[in-house]
This record gives sequence, C-alpha cells and structure tokens, in this order.
Amino acid sequence: MAAAQTRTDGSAKFRRFSWYRVRRNGAKVVWYVGLILLGSLFSLPFFWMISSSLKVEARIWIYPPKWLPNPVLWENYPEALRLMHFGQLLQNTAFLTGVGTLAVVLSSSWIVYGFARLDFPGKNVIFTILLATMMLPGQVTMVPRFIMFKELHWLNTYLPLLVPALFGDAFYIFLLRQFYMGIPTELDDAARIDGCNYVGIWWRILLPLAKPALATVTVFSIIRGWNDFLWPLIILNDSEKFNLALGLATFRGLYHTQWAYLMAASVVILLPTIILYFFAQRFIVEGIALTGLKG
Repeated sequence: MAAAQTRTDGSAKFRRFSWYRVRRNGAKVVWYVGLILLGSLFSLPFFWMISSSLKVEARIWIYPPKWLPNPVLWENYPEALRLMHFGQLLQNTAFLTGVGTLAVVLSSSWIVYGFARLDFPGKNVIFTILLATMMLPGQVTMVPRFIMFKELHWLNTYLPLLVPALFGDAFYIFLLRQFYMGIPTELDDAARIDGCNYVGIWWRILLPLAKPALATVTVFSIIRGWNDFLWPLIILNDSEKFNLALGLATFRGLYHTQWAYLMAASVVILLPTIILYFFAQRFIVEGIALTGLKG
C-alpha cells in the first residue's frame, strides 16, 4: 500500500514537472517567435533598400513590389560609388571619425579620472553642471557655436569638428565615471607606493581595467562620427572636405531620379556601422551593465 502511494506521488510530481517544462519551453518559443517577427518587421526597409539597389530603375516602383530583383544588377554599386566620388568621401570620414573618436575617448577618460578619483572643492557642483548640459538640445547651442567658430575663422575647416572632442563629452564622462567608481581605490594607493603619478595611474591602472566601458564609448563615438550630418553641413562648404553623410545628401540632390544608385550608395555607407555593432554588441552590453556596479 505504501509502495503504491509512493508511485502515485512520484507520478504526480513527474506530471507537474513535465507540465512546468512544457509551459516554460512554450513561453520561450512564443517569446522568440515574437522577437523574430518584430525584428523582421523593423528590417523590412533595409531589405527593400538592398533589393532596390539591385534592380532596374523602372522596376523599383512597381506595385505590388517585387522583393527579388530580376535581373540582378550588381554593376549599380561600382557605378554609384564612382558617381559620388566615394574614395575621397571615405577618406574624409575615416579621418574625422578616427581622430574625433581617439580625442573624445582619451579626453573623457582623463576628465573622469578627476571626478572619480580626486577630491577638490566644488567637484559635485561642477559634475552636476556637466550633466545638466546633456539636457540642452544640440540645436540650442548650434548658433552660438557657429558664431564662435566664425570669429575664430575656423569655418570650412575640420577644426570645429575635432577641437570640441578634446574637451570630452558629457554622456561619455557620466558613463565612464560610473565604471571608474567601481574600481577599488586600493589599486591607486598601491600604484602611488610604487612611484606612479596621476598620469601613470590613469594610463596603467584605470584604462586597462575600464576596457568594457571604453569599448562602449568608442563604438558610440564611431557610429556618431560616421553618421554625422547636420554640424558638418553647417561648417563645411568645400565639397572636397565632405564626409559620407554630406556626400550622400549631395548625391541625392544630383541624382534624385536614379534611385537604384542612391540605394546602392546608402547600403555601402550603412553596412560598416551594422557590422561594427554586431561585432561589438557584447562589449556594449557588458560596458553598460558594469557601469551600474560599485565598490
């Protein structure tokens, strides 16, 4: 009798456990299917752009739309890049993005060292004012900055695009400060005993330990610099100094009826940032997650 009761209890527990597993796995399936459907929905414009870049001009606007191009015109890509002078634009963009990213990452991390590791009068007030600047839209400060750079005779040069990066970025400073404050201060004390000064502690101790946060800031800065449009549009007048975003806008103005070429150029300009994000998303998630940890 006791053995029969034990088998009955075991069978009931097994059924409950099996039902729990079925519900849990079913919820996962529904969740993943929903995410795939949403991802596919949001990706439709990108897929349509790729499809249009490989079509004959006349077949782009047919209704209902044909997603698979027939015939496939791969020659649209080299022709589009030739018409927009892609090589010069890429060189300008790589220079602006590379120098700007290096400047803003190093300057922001150095400024953060002062806020996170040093004690000086008014530190919290200054940091609060710095954070308050994040609430100002860029359009509010655009006119004063333009007037300032005009008085400095910096218009139509790269200086207004690069020099501000030497003074850091409020969002990057906030992000890095949270990470720096999670690094034990005992490491600084040990480095001072070994004869390290402030620069040595920053360069040899904090920067290597802050790689996830620095990677996050670097990716954000690269994507922002690569896609920067409005400020270069205001500052630059010489087409030989344009970046890819400005070159694409000019290309659209000159070849607004050649939609296949425009889509091909857009795909080429967009792909590097997409590839960068896929390779760096682990560092972005890790860097943002660790910035909330302290002590």
